Amino acid sequence: MIPVRITIRRIVCHRDLMAEYENPLPNPCPHREGEVFLATTAEKPEGLCESAWQTLFPFVLALGSGGTGLYDGWMKNPRTALVSCNDGFRPVSFLLEALPASAENT
Repeated sequence: MIPVRITIRRIVCHRDLMAEYENPLPNPCPHREGEVFLATTAEKPEGLCESAWQTLFPFVLALGSGGTGLYDGWMKNPRTALVSCNDGFRPVSFLLEALPASAENT
């Protein structure tokens, strides 16, 4: 598998929706902007949210298998994808980048 770098680019909080609909959670999202993970196999990288991984996995697998142009030309770099997790209260945007095989050791 081609290594895929997963970078958290943005975390948004919809406080109005949280106040109206969400039961308070002690630790709803363990991540921070700028955090980076490296997927080198089909296994979830250590420390990455399980729910986010379920959303990201098909895109990581496609890029890691050499797929390009996942959004029919929407992305400037065809070896990338910008995907958000499914948390409607605080969606996290992840940049996925297929890397050269030598990047696995960096």
